[in-house]
Amino acid sequence: MSAPAGGRTRDVRTLSQEGTEELVTAVVTAADRAALPVCVAVYDASASLLAFLRMDGAPPLTIGIAQDKAYSSAAFGAPTHQLHELIKDDEPLRLGIVHTPRLVTFGGGYPLVCDGRVVGAVGVSGGHYTQDMAVVEEALKACGYTV
Repeated sequence: MSAPAGGRTRDVRTLSQEGTEELVTAVVTAADRAALPVCVAVYDASASLLAFLRMDGAPPLTIGIAQDKAYSSAAFGAPTHQLHELIKDDEPLRLGIVHTPRLVTFGGGYPLVCDGRVVGAVGVSGGHYTQDMAVVEEALKACGYTV
């Protein structure tokens, strides 16, 4: 038997395979321009992995970092560098939340927002976090996202 939906359900928009592939390609293009081998991870609106790519020469440690940046950004709906700003002056939060598995509070993870709703997230790791941010921001602009 089915129940009426009413207020019990909600519509969820999420990134498509086409959108995911376009974003991964844009990240690789931006990383090539910067001569920076990176790992890129793309997550959907529910913080589940859609795609991952490790460029030749990207350090192995960056595999998990890129995934965790995208996960953190999707789960919070905010760029990872903004998470640091939220916690840096709050001693209990700063000391406690960093023990949360998969949480990243430095740059390189960005939510993907369409019509005011988070539809996914991307994370990049391979260089200093400022380099990772520059690569992601170039890729997001190339795909029509606002940074």
